[in-house]
Amino acid sequence: MNPAPILSLEEARRQVARWKEAGERVVFTNGCFDWLHPGHLHLLREAASLGDRLVVGINTDASVRRLKGELRPVVSLEERAALLAAVRWVSLVVPFEEDTPARVIQALTPDVLVKGADYTEAEVVGASWVRAHGGEVVLVPLMEGMSTSRRLQTLRERLCGAWHGPD
Repeated sequence: MNPAPILSLEEARRQVARWKEAGERVVFTNGCFDWLHPGHLHLLREAASLGDRLVVGINTDASVRRLKGELRPVVSLEERAALLAAVRWVSLVVPFEEDTPARVIQALTPDVLVKGADYTEAEVVGASWVRAHGGEVVLVPLMEGMSTSRRLQTLRERLCGAWHGPD
């Protein structure tokens, strides 16, 4: 099985249009996916089960730094995208530079928008756009204890003692 393609937004838009023309249901989720862990895999598996194709938006390194602080990401965009592309449920990976995936969601207009249940539907970027275009928004329950930030904090404490820097 070959890895999923990692495409620009314009290439992704064309591919999603082809899938939709073929009658396939397109699901979208996004995140930083820094230090890929079982919680991420759970989200991807659940998201993929809601349609025929799963598109994953991934924040660039600069975007992750703005959102998570100067010490992040731990894993580069190229490595994070390659790991996501290798996950069997993922059909396509699209990096984005902005802090939110709003532009990606509007360009692709997925049939289903998926986020973790640590968000409320009102907080999900793109939810109103997807619903206005006949799609649905699904919040997937999180796996307990699965957080990159929490794992990094534990690692810092074990290696350096209590650490009180940015998340």
